[in-house]
Amino acid sequence: MTNAGQGAVTAAAMPAGTTIVQYTQGDGSQQFVTVPVSISPAGEVQAYQIRAPSSLPAGVVMATPTGITSPQQLAEESARKRELRLMKNRYKNREAARECRRRKKEYVKCLETRVAVLEQQNKTLIEELKSLKELYCHKAETE
Repeated sequence: MTNAGQGAVTAAAMPAGTTIVQYTQGDGSQQFVTVPVSISPAGEVQAYQIRAPSSLPAGVVMATPTGITSPQQLAEESARKRELRLMKNRYKNREAARECRRRKKEYVKCLETRVAVLEQQNKTLIEELKSLKELYCHKAETE
């Protein structure tokens, strides 16, 4: 099996004892590096990413392990991410609902205050109307 670059490799596609051959190229030199691959009991493929950092002499490469997961682990990771996203959305929704209830209470309180002020103005106007009617009626009777 040949792996050019950093392509994805799955456990199902790799029988036990498989070797990855990676092609590297540097300052005018080319080489193939073979890296043994092992599959863990959990189905995780342990592969290696070959890279040539600038601190190493030309032609020397360094392999670092990168975990390639099985389809089941990818599904579990996807489910975990989905659950995390749902929890985040629930939290945001709860906070938004709390803020909405607070604003509604404030609005209702403002309306109740306005009703009280208008009722007081209405009483005052009714009293003023009564007094003006009495005053007008007394003037009309005296004339």
